[in-house]
Amino acid sequence: MRQLVQELLQGNRRALARLISLVENDDKRKAEVLPELYRHTGKAYVIGITGSPGSGKSSLVDRLLESVRRDELTAGVIAVDPSSPFTGGAILGDRIRMQEHALDPGVFIRSMGTRGNLGGLSRATREAIQIFDAFGMDLVMVETVGVGQSEVDIVKYADTTVVVLTPAGGDSVQTIKAGIMEIGDIFVVNKADYPGTERTVAELNAMLDMKGAEDWRAPVLPTVAVRGEGVDRLWEAVLRHRELLESSGRLQAVRRERARQELADQLEHLVKSWIWEKIRARVPYEEMVEKIMARSMDPYSGAYRLLEEIDFPLPQ
Repeated sequence: MRQLVQELLQGNRRALARLISLVENDDKRKAEVLPELYRHTGKAYVIGITGSPGSGKSSLVDRLLESVRRDELTAGVIAVDPSSPFTGGAILGDRIRMQEHALDPGVFIRSMGTRGNLGGLSRATREAIQIFDAFGMDLVMVETVGVGQSEVDIVKYADTTVVVLTPAGGDSVQTIKAGIMEIGDIFVVNKADYPGTERTVAELNAMLDMKGAEDWRAPVLPTVAVRGEGVDRLWEAVLRHRELLESSGRLQAVRRERARQELADQLEHLVKSWIWEKIRARVPYEEMVEKIMARSMDPYSGAYRLLEEIDFPLPQ
């Protein structure tokens, strides 16, 4: 594993692919790898691309990569797809839509399955971002799976969040329900050659105006990603937002909160793992399930009894 880490730090793309597979498969050896890599992270800027299904996120990322490469920046792309119910792998394969960049040494595109994880992101997304970061990528772009109102989780990972909508699709109403209006730093109305674009842009601007005065007012940008129209303006908006975050000190504040959340998540994961390990070793769990099915025991009392069996310090 140490050799693999060294190869990654030296820019070996094969090591990059192998380490991402390691975390995606939740291989136990990642516990050796991630602490070694973490000291080399903290430099990459993370851009989240989220939005409703069919809004053209993949096409937008594809065109955005052209702007990124013109500025001589490198980028890792994590395209989170729905999982195959049979293999657990990514089912759509966004790399198919980004073939133009497949041979570019400054771009690495990885499709990842959600594997049942809610929120439009894979469980391994955070760890894959750290691997790209340690590899030396200037940017990491995370495209979430199109699952509508569960898309807000991207804010836990991204420095700049781009929300992609389509004209006259009812999306502007759905964003209020989903809370996306609160997480979006930039709004894109893609497929702007469709009817209803002006109305959708106006509705989004009206809702953003209701939020009141802020140091960053999220722009609403019409694009036609398949033709590259409006994508340069989107890239300029991302750069402006990054400049504001860095100059105001907000980027450090956001990353400090992210570090706090990462620590809490890891602690929760370890505690859960410890509890389940003890339960499986000492408690006839399936027997208890059968009792609950037979209504001779309720799940609430059962949970307390399980924790008592493993001597877990319950609150009094």
